[in-house]
Amino acid sequence: MADSVKIAALGGLDEIGINSTIFETENDLILVDAGLMFPEEDMLGVDIVIPDFSYIYENKDKFKALLLTHAHEDHVGAIPYLLSNVNVPIYGTKLTLGLVRTKLKEFDLTHVKMVEIEPSKKFKIGDFEIEPIRTTHSIVDGVAFAITTDVGVIIHTGDFKIDQTPVDGKPFDLLKFSEYGSKGVKLLLSDSTNAMVKGYTGSEREIKKGFFNIFSNAPGRILVVTFASNIHRIQQVINTAKETDRKVCITGKSMIQNANIARELGYLDITDGILITEDDLNKYPDNKIIIVTTGSQGEPMSGLSRIALGEHKKIKIKPTDTVVISAKAIPGNERAILKIINVLARKGADVFYEGNSDVHVSGHASKEELKLMINMVRPEYFVPIHGEYMMRREHAKIARELGIDPHKIFSLDNGDVLELKKDSAKVVGKIQTGRVFVDGKGVGDIEDVVIRDRLKLSTDGFVVVIVSVSATTGELLNNPEIITKGLLYEEKHQKLLHEATMMVKNLINQSNIDLRTDSFEIKKKIRKAMNKFLHKKLMRNPMVLPIIMEI
Repeated sequence: MADSVKIAALGGLDEIGINSTIFETENDLILVDAGLMFPEEDMLGVDIVIPDFSYIYENKDKFKALLLTHAHEDHVGAIPYLLSNVNVPIYGTKLTLGLVRTKLKEFDLTHVKMVEIEPSKKFKIGDFEIEPIRTTHSIVDGVAFAITTDVGVIIHTGDFKIDQTPVDGKPFDLLKFSEYGSKGVKLLLSDSTNAMVKGYTGSEREIKKGFFNIFSNAPGRILVVTFASNIHRIQQVINTAKETDRKVCITGKSMIQNANIARELGYLDITDGILITEDDLNKYPDNKIIIVTTGSQGEPMSGLSRIALGEHKKIKIKPTDTVVISAKAIPGNERAILKIINVLARKGADVFYEGNSDVHVSGHASKEELKLMINMVRPEYFVPIHGEYMMRREHAKIARELGIDPHKIFSLDNGDVLELKKDSAKVVGKIQTGRVFVDGKGVGDIEDVVIRDRLKLSTDGFVVVIVSVSATTGELLNNPEIITKGLLYEEKHQKLLHEATMMVKNLINQSNIDLRTDSFEIKKKIRKAMNKFLHKKLMRNPMVLPIIMEI
């Protein structure tokens, strides 16, 4: 018997994204989700951020399986990077595996075993018996996991809202959660994203009314912008297009790819004749066309950005266009989204978004639904997950108000290890966690110091000081050459640059250092002197790069 279970998050407890949670016994380890996070404003040049999987690699002999709650990038985006180093089966629902399979092909990971799971059908992995429970979210085919262990039942909700009228007609399974609650649940880990939002989250079906009003009154083309994974939202567009006698053009690689997968697997119902391609757009009047694309977060290379900036080969914004941004801004993306909205407005398009119309509902449970979850499950111990600290703090407050003992509520941080036994639960240590930066083909080779250097370069620029010396005598051959980027306009500051050149020349002549053998020492002196000179003259602190060239 496993007399204890350890739970730790590799990500998702200090941010929105990189959701990944470990469940471990003495013999076995399973991981729920392996998500990514999009870079924050100060992560210059970084493409994506993934969790530090070092603990998984160190315990790969115990690592038995990866379980997926749903197919959003913040829960599955890091899978290719994880499985490039370890090989375990992936357990997920049909649509989740369908979307992940395409992602793995791009990384040439075709050997991975995939196990399709269904809600309410139990399966066993080592010391864990697992039952998926149907949930509702902003993507179809999502599940929570009830994990039965020797110390009790643990429920991990994944991302959820309690939608009783979902577009696919498969509502949140209130009964199953209540059944577990009546039998006894040791620990509940529950989504905190909307813990600070009062009331209930609206049903996905509420979008239909907003879409219908806009689609019926738009004078020209309609561009609907949403996440490529939001199959429910794409279905709503298709349904409303049919009712308003419009054709639909789905554009953008990820949008087309996900729509095709969802349609093949039976999650997207599209009437024959309603879809058209980009090449067909000129064959129909503008008031008969809907274009569905990505770019709801203002991403530079997305479909909406390229269309708005005039960089799309076949679609340009017209003054009669209507743009519907059917998504919520991820924290940190507000400025990028506003920039795109302004560009669209300048070109004459009408723009509808969450702030001025009913074109989006959240996929996360608000306060009253979070209360309902806790009351259904009635856990002995509680851990708020998925969210910034303030969200999780508010969720913990909700749990206390519902009567859970404050000493049995754990507000963990990434890496904190919660050990669960039959008669106790306590934090027993911390494992290595962190954020790994992916930049191009480099994974983890961009450290914090590199990001700091990039920030410095972006704010203060840099100065290159080139010193040419004789390869035979070590003497200075000519005046040092100074090149600046991002510091000043050189043509207007020739006097200053000449003064800096003479300062470096005098420094070298007075140093009595052989520039061939003591290049490190002279570089250090040049860097220090140049920093002092530029700060005094300009009050700026650029990066200084001395180069010694032997000729």
